[in-house]
Amino acid sequence: MHMALRFCQVGGMVQVVCVVVGDTDRKQLVSIAADRNRPQKHIQRARIVLLSGEGLAVAEVVRQAGISRPAVWRWQARYAEAGVDALLRDKTRPPGTAKLGMATMAKILALTCSEPPGQVTHWTGRAMAKAAGVSLRSVQRIWDTHHLQPHRLRTFKRSSDPAFAEKVEDIVGLYMDPPMHTVVLSIDEKSQIQALDRTQPGLPLKPGKCGTMTHDYKRNGVTTLFAALNVRDGTVLGRCMAHHRHQEFVRALNAIERSVPAGKLIHAIADNYATHKHPRLLSGSRVLAWVI
Repeated sequence: MHMALRFCQVGGMVQVVCVVVGDTDRKQLVSIAADRNRPQKHIQRARIVLLSGEGLAVAEVVRQAGISRPAVWRWQARYAEAGVDALLRDKTRPPGTAKLGMATMAKILALTCSEPPGQVTHWTGRAMAKAAGVSLRSVQRIWDTHHLQPHRLRTFKRSSDPAFAEKVEDIVGLYMDPPMHTVVLSIDEKSQIQALDRTQPGLPLKPGKCGTMTHDYKRNGVTTLFAALNVRDGTVLGRCMAHHRHQEFVRALNAIERSVPAGKLIHAIADNYATHKHPRLLSGSRVLAWVI
């Protein structure tokens, strides 16, 4: 133990703790207090010991160092126990709240994947924290780690078409094993595309900066892209139209047909959009040569 304490009198009163600083320690403490590259806490602790070594009362050390009385007593005692080295390191603190055990985590995960109690529709973080006996933040951290979002639902719909299975087999067969001497096209459209006219794209929004655009930025309304993907070789045939109607769809199909070599049977795969089922596509059209 590094003894550096003794009783001393200040103003007729007995001060219980009076720090005794040796010449070697004083030089080291003065060097620490004058070092601008030192952490501020080390400089403050060195000043506490130096002021205490001058025989100043605790109240005066508190006033000059700008800290509390308990802090003065703490570092006086630490210096008395282990010398200057004790001022340059903090004592090992006990760990905070213990980590949740695997059993608790498994319980939270199992409860999350089960029905919640009562008439509620899903588990909330606070309800789970109360049921598991942990904090809300612990529940949120476990959910985030395991990618659980009880408040979200993903809907699905079953087809009422009695021939749904047969159609799925036909479409999957076209993708997996296209017939010989045919062209299989997957057709879709993208509407409401902004038709922008600019010399270069603008810069995105950043913290502290707004988005930018060039001086000649101009919007020309919107356009619709009709595109057909050739399943066999991956090429894309596209055409932009001003509207999204069956007339434009027929024009796009005719343009695609002209780009396909003669004598090839075209198999077109399209979704169940109303434009694709217009009577003009089903009767009295050149598109009848296709298999849609």
